Amino acid sequence: PRTGSDGNGYRLARAVGHTVTDLHPSLVPLLAAGEDPARLEGLALKNVTLTVSKQGKTLFSDFGELVFTAKGISGPLVLSASAHLDRGKHTYPYQAAIDLKPALAPEALDKRLLRDFGENQNRDFSNALSALLPAKLIPVMIRRSGIPPHQKVNSITRAQRETLGALIKAFPLELTGAGGWDEAVVTAGGISVREVDPKTMQSRLVPGLYLAGEILDVDAYTGGFNLQIAWATGFVAGRAAAEGGNA
Repeated sequence: PRTGSDGNGYRLARAVGHTVTDLHPSLVPLLAAGEDPARLEGLALKNVTLTVSKQGKTLFSDFGELVFTAKGISGPLVLSASAHLDRGKHTYPYQAAIDLKPALAPEALDKRLLRDFGENQNRDFSNALSALLPAKLIPVMIRRSGIPPHQKVNSITRAQRETLGALIKAFPLELTGAGGWDEAVVTAGGISVREVDPKTMQSRLVPGLYLAGEILDVDAYTGGFNLQIAWATGFVAGRAAAEGGNA
């Protein structure tokens, strides 16, 4: 809608006999349960790994950037993850996990925690994480870890440290929904590509009708790929139409 589209292209395609697959907004922010997203609103995380799963099956996992919103998460990683989620009415929730330190294996992270704790052993736990985590994230991590914020670092047990390490490697979120058309980068679904000649983008059903861009059942990750689809198919369609379909 923000580009001025009203969906008439799909209606016209159907009217002349084309198949239009199910349409839904894709590359959208995701909604998450609980109050932590609002507490972390605006926090951008770089060089993290986001994994999204359903009933123990991994649907998406990649490395990059994301940002917390008032109601969930967004950013390049999240937009790409959204393309892998079934948009049916009864598919949510999904489980998400953010590896905040993907470059560190669990054993290496534990050594890092031991080093940081050794340098802050007489301080409160709440004051010992500034070198490891963004300031806005620390109160949330403390609460989730179950370690009292005023517990002295020198009294933190191995079990408490392992709990913290596991939380850093897999910060969990329950995904409860996704953004709609107003937030979408691209439309998933459209005119079946089987009904279009890829050499000219001419309809196989209606001679003289050329189809290009987002109206087609083609979509990709964020990062310029959908723009490239639009430009490439538009170029081919325009050239073929100008040459009478003989390009």
